[in-house]
Amino acid sequence: MSTTSKVLFITGCSTGFGHQIAERAIKSGYRVVATARNVSQIETLTAGAEDRVLTLPLDVTDQDQITEAVAQSLSRFGRIDVLINNAGIGYFSSVEEGMEEETRKMFEINFWGLMQMTNAVLPQMRQQKSGHIINFSSIGGLVSFPTLGYYHATKYAVEGISESLAQEVSHLNINVTLVEPSGFRTDWSGRSSAKTDTVIPEYKEAIVGQMLQGVSQQSGQEPGNPEKAADAILQLVEAEQPPLRLLLGKAAYQAASHKLSTLTENIERWKETTLTVDFEN
Repeated sequence: MSTTSKVLFITGCSTGFGHQIAERAIKSGYRVVATARNVSQIETLTAGAEDRVLTLPLDVTDQDQITEAVAQSLSRFGRIDVLINNAGIGYFSSVEEGMEEETRKMFEINFWGLMQMTNAVLPQMRQQKSGHIINFSSIGGLVSFPTLGYYHATKYAVEGISESLAQEVSHLNINVTLVEPSGFRTDWSGRSSAKTDTVIPEYKEAIVGQMLQGVSQQSGQEPGNPEKAADAILQLVEAEQPPLRLLLGKAAYQAASHKLSTLTENIERWKETTLTVDFEN
């Protein structure tokens, strides 16, 4: 299928990765469904490409809006070839000090919203026996850091279910890719994240307090370029054999490589114990 005939459905297009991907996809000639909770923030994306771009209001935690957005997309373009699940938020807190209301809200968006969108497009992809689901995870879906425990939990969940889904739909010519960025200048740690003040002295005076203070200072100074990341996503869209995982950023590569080496070391160190617990044949 040529680039100009592919239909991309993108969530969370108001700012950050979503906006950059939508802009670049439109310039590249794709047909694009760009969505955001506040559709007025993305209406300018249609300028000069009204025949190829559809902007829709979408809160991924609202099943009725999801159903309506998918229906309108299929009515307008007849198909959805690529779903880019980008919408998501962050949350900073020690595990003990986490606020249940905030963490549940994040799970509703980062995990359940992503899955509701995925399940809404899968019937049509199954019918056409083709498709590509691109789920934005994070390097935080592979590696954990202090103050982000609940955020990591949402992304580890996305990683796990995406791996299962990839195996379940591969025979239908449907691909699944996890995108795992490190720090990018998308204002994720500012506008798109909530923070709980650390009040327990044992945390405030240690690494948790240091990390929380550093988050605000580093916001806007991240090494990752969102425009280059958007270009990388479009490479995924056109790949004949897209990967299950795509790391984005040097820090992501370094963190994943370190995790892999330490995981292997741990597995091998305890190999003898691991292999002694099965029934003897």
